[in-house]
Amino acid sequence: MYLKSIELSGFKSFAKKNSFEFDSSVSAIVGPNGSGKSNVAEAFRFVLGEQSIKSMRGKRGEDLIWNGSTNEPRSNKASVKVVFDNSKKIFSIDFPEVIIERRVYRDGLNEYLINGSLVRLKDVLELLAGAHIGASGHHIISQGEADKILSANQKDRKSMVEDALGLKLYQYKHQESGRKLKKTFENIVQVEALRKEIAPHLKFLSKQVEKIEKTESMRNELLSLAQEYFKREDIYISLSKSELALERKPINESLEKLAKESKNAKKVIEFESGLNEVQKQKDSLMRELGKIEGLIISEERVIQNEEKLSASDELKTIRLKEVENLYQEVSLLSNIGEVIKKLKDFITERKHSTDSKLISEARAKISELKKHQSELEVSVEELKEKEHKITDAEKAVFRIMSEENELISKLNILKAREEKLDLEIEEFKRELTEVGHLVGTEALHFKNLDVGAEVSVMKEDREKQNERKHNIEKFKIRLEDSNVSGMEEIHKEYKDTSERDAFLARELLDLEKSAVTLELLIKDLEMRLAVEFSSGLEKINKEFNKLFTAMFGGGEASLTLIKQVGKRSDLEDLERSDLEETDEEVEEGLDIKVNMPKKKIRGLMMLSGGERALTSIALIFAISQVNPPPFIILDETDAALDESNSKKYGDLVEVLSKHSQLILITHNRETMSRAGVIYGVTMGSNGVSKLLSISFDQAVEVAK
Repeated sequence: MYLKSIELSGFKSFAKKNSFEFDSSVSAIVGPNGSGKSNVAEAFRFVLGEQSIKSMRGKRGEDLIWNGSTNEPRSNKASVKVVFDNSKKIFSIDFPEVIIERRVYRDGLNEYLINGSLVRLKDVLELLAGAHIGASGHHIISQGEADKILSANQKDRKSMVEDALGLKLYQYKHQESGRKLKKTFENIVQVEALRKEIAPHLKFLSKQVEKIEKTESMRNELLSLAQEYFKREDIYISLSKSELALERKPINESLEKLAKESKNAKKVIEFESGLNEVQKQKDSLMRELGKIEGLIISEERVIQNEEKLSASDELKTIRLKEVENLYQEVSLLSNIGEVIKKLKDFITERKHSTDSKLISEARAKISELKKHQSELEVSVEELKEKEHKITDAEKAVFRIMSEENELISKLNILKAREEKLDLEIEEFKRELTEVGHLVGTEALHFKNLDVGAEVSVMKEDREKQNERKHNIEKFKIRLEDSNVSGMEEIHKEYKDTSERDAFLARELLDLEKSAVTLELLIKDLEMRLAVEFSSGLEKINKEFNKLFTAMFGGGEASLTLIKQVGKRSDLEDLERSDLEETDEEVEEGLDIKVNMPKKKIRGLMMLSGGERALTSIALIFAISQVNPPPFIILDETDAALDESNSKKYGDLVEVLSKHSQLILITHNRETMSRAGVIYGVTMGSNGVSKLLSISFDQAVEVAK
């Protein structure tokens, strides 16, 4: 089963979503007139890309959308989705299931989807053509169209047969190749016109290029001279820079070292407050030391005098305070003996004794003075050390200043050499720029040039380099007079124009080859179409005659290819060029010839309604058996058959169901009996089609 299901939503009378599952080889759709059965066949036409709204019984796309009723609001869009089983790869798409959906909106917009992805109508038609399916082909016969293949003109009848034989894909390719060939010829004309247009300009540019070639040798010579000059100058500048850097380095290092020494010496001078201040402090301390030494000598003399006096009692000195204390003590005594004893004791105590208190005080003063003397001596030593440091620092400052002046003098000489080198570098850069403008960036590629050892370059007299520079200046003037810059633009333009002309020539050759290939392809397609059509027509005639004989119990029927000579339309005549020949167009068509048994009837016009119905059914079934499509939809094609012919029709349906799925829209009981599934379509008072289904195949399985 290739056709799995179809789903209708908002399409015509199917206001709500309804789904038809086709899991039987023969499915029948039945129902009363006006219930919406034929809308199912039209839904197939719609989803398979039918563009004629008239063939779906409408005038505009909006007519296909459910328009509402008293109980059911109208829809904004109509959608039909058909699902195919692609497990056998009948479609050229790598999916096990192919879902094709079409939507139409009230503004007339149509959308096409394949497996949920938006695509073009062309993509849908090409996909279906590969499986022999079309929107209006032989496999969808709508109500009242059973006689269509008989009543159609010969050209349309041939188109129906080609569609049935699966030749639409080749016709699409033939039409596409024809359009490509026409476009290719148009492109050839355009390319030839472009080449003619640029030919005079190319000729002019070629003469201008000759002038450029005359200056090319001069340019090459300048390039050679300039590269050697630049290489030597680059070596000279590079080595001079290195030499000056080496000479500057020890001077800078010495200046940095002297700057640090000077800074340290000045810090010493600043920290020690200056030499004069230190000397003043030292002199002050020396004077104070002298005073202390004098006081120490004075106190030592007091001690010596006291010790001499203690050796002689006559000169013994007694303190007045002690005598006063003795007097007070004696005055308090009433006994003369006690007074005498007290005086005797006083004299005995002071006889041969020294004034230890006076001596101890003197010695304490001496000790204190010596301690102070020691502190002052330490301070004096510190001041002497500071004086020595300041003196050394001042000497260092004078020495550093002398050395700095000497180094600065050397540095100034070095700076003068550096400034001269800077001028030479600027001149070198200027020459690079000027020569680069004249001969291009090749002048800058001098680094890898070999001019000998660097030492020999440095030893070379600078006059030789100046002479090279002078020669370069001469060439520069001559090239500027030749207007080389303008010539370069012309050379570029000539190159671009030549390349464009060559490109157009290649393009023209490719187009001519493409035209030949397309012409061969068109011929091959035409031949293939002719062969396929001829062999297919032969098979159809065989089956058509066989079925016709079975239907009528004899007789003959066949399709005959005829050719008619017709005039081209006025529009086609206008599109033809004056150089084209005005041959008349030859059209091909198919004529149907029938020979009824027991009747002298040889034309379709002489057949009755029932005979036409049987003939059309025989032809449709014959076409379907030659190149069976995946499914066939027959909408009341058996309406005009009597009971006897209905049985023959049913037998043919069963034969045909072995090759294709059949969806039959019918009122005929005989036809219904051949179906495995019957869908009943009814319509209520609200105008909405409803769906019921009966599966006889499943019922048989259950019954078993």
